[in-house]
Amino acid sequence: MAPTKDFTDLLYKVDNAVATIAINRPDRLNAFTGHTIEELSRAVATAAQDRAVGVIVMTGVGDRAFSAGGDVHWEASGGLEGHDWHLGQEIVDCPKPVIARVSGYAIGGGHHLAYFCDFTIAADHSIFGQNGPRVGSPAGGYVVSHLASIVGHKRAREIWMLCRRYNAKQALDWGLINAAVPVAELDAEVARWCDELLALSPTVLRTVKASFRNHMQSYMDKNVSDVLRKVSPNYFETGEQQEGANAFLEKRKPDFKPYR
Repeated sequence: MAPTKDFTDLLYKVDNAVATIAINRPDRLNAFTGHTIEELSRAVATAAQDRAVGVIVMTGVGDRAFSAGGDVHWEASGGLEGHDWHLGQEIVDCPKPVIARVSGYAIGGGHHLAYFCDFTIAADHSIFGQNGPRVGSPAGGYVVSHLASIVGHKRAREIWMLCRRYNAKQALDWGLINAAVPVAELDAEVARWCDELLALSPTVLRTVKASFRNHMQSYMDKNVSDVLRKVSPNYFETGEQQEGANAFLEKRKPDFKPYR
C-alpha cells in the first residue's frame, strides 16, 4: 500500500472488494494522535459508503504493533483534553463487516480499536492489554463497558483495571479474538475470512450487524466525557493525567497517591 493524498497517518487501498486501512506510524508503534483518529474515522466512513467495498480490514504497518494506543507524547501535551473517542461507535455503526488484522502489540486504544471490530484475526506473537489507569489516560463509557459483552465482567474488569498483558493464546481462549495464526500465515487467514464474508448476502450481513448494534444500545450512548464529568469534572486540572504521561516518558513508576 502507498499513502494517498487524502491521508497523512494512514495507508488506504481497495482491492477485490476489501478496503484496507493501515495506521502508518510504525516508528511510534502505530500509536495515534487526535489527527490519526480523525483520519481513521474518515477512512471508515469512506469505505462504508463505497459500493465497491464489501469488507473493511483495519491494521497497522509492520509486525511490531497493530497500535500501541494513544501517543503518550500527544497525551502529555494535553491532546486528550476535550477529545472524545467515537471511532468504536463508528465501527459498530458501519454497515459492513470490519476485521482487525493484528500483528504485534494491541495496547490501550489500539486494543479497544481491535475489539470493536466485528472480527479480530491475530498473529500468534501479538500482545493485548489496556493502559489507561497505568498512565492516567481517562477511559470510560461504552469504550470500557463493551468489553464486558465480549469476555464477561470479571475478565473485562481484570483487563481494564489491572493493565496486564495477554498473549494471543490467552486472547483466543477468552474469546477476545477469533483466530491466532503464525505471522507468515496472517494475510492468508485474513483473506480467507474476507472471502467467506464476500460470498454472503450483504443485506443480511447488514441486518445481522444492526441487530448486534441494537443489543448494545443500552451502553452505547455514554462516552468517556460523560463519565469523566460525573466522576471528576476537573480531572485535567488536577495533574493526575500529566503525572501518568510524564512517568511513562521518564520510564519511572507514577506517583498517584495524592489523587486517591
